[in-house]
Amino acid sequence: MADEIKYEYKTVQTVRGTDGLVISKMQKDGWVLVEKAQGTLRSTLSFRRPKKPHPWLLIGTAAAVLVILAIVIGATSALSGGGEKKDESDKSTAAEGEKPSATPTTAESAATEVITPQNNPEFAALLKADSCDDANLDFATKHGGQTVAFNGSIVNMAPHGDYDTRYDFLLGPGDKGPNTTAGPAFKYEDVNIFDLKLTGKKIPATVGAGDKFRFVAKVAKFNADQCLFFLDPVSTEIR
Repeated sequence: MADEIKYEYKTVQTVRGTDGLVISKMQKDGWVLVEKAQGTLRSTLSFRRPKKPHPWLLIGTAAAVLVILAIVIGATSALSGGGEKKDESDKSTAAEGEKPSATPTTAESAATEVITPQNNPEFAALLKADSCDDANLDFATKHGGQTVAFNGSIVNMAPHGDYDTRYDFLLGPGDKGPNTTAGPAFKYEDVNIFDLKLTGKKIPATVGAGDKFRFVAKVAKFNADQCLFFLDPVSTEIR
């Protein structure tokens, strides 16, 4: 039938305790929950929403405009090419006489600095934000590959796949462990106890939910569908 509604579908896996946040976020984007499969440590959520019609007419018009712009730009470039070549030649000559500075730039210094709530207001605000807030994606995009440090605790710890020595850790800021309600849902994925690089006066043989640490980690990525902020461990200090 011509008027039949067509749907697009999406399946999302969540860590226990984040189902409500993920469902709420998906609903804001127009998705409707159609099925929920509850596992021991993870849930599988199935969503659907009506497909949006493709604006073919607008796409065709935009393409035509781009072609016209390309022709105009090409003609303008051809007319002004002679003058630009002379300017570029003069700039190249001047650049050859300049010596590179040995002093690191401000951007380079920022990239090597460990980000903490004390020296970065943006990170301090993130640690108090909702785990599905857009601030998570903004921070991960802006500071990907940089190192952060914060006081936190283990919210949940589950075996990774069929391994009994590798785990997925769900971390939260603060000292509340499984009762953490504020801040990002930080995740270490597929790591063993050795990967945590435990430091401190009294290093335990194992760790578990509720344990408190000073986490130092590299920013990896933020999965907006799962509301999970992935980190790579650098060091883990006993508190």
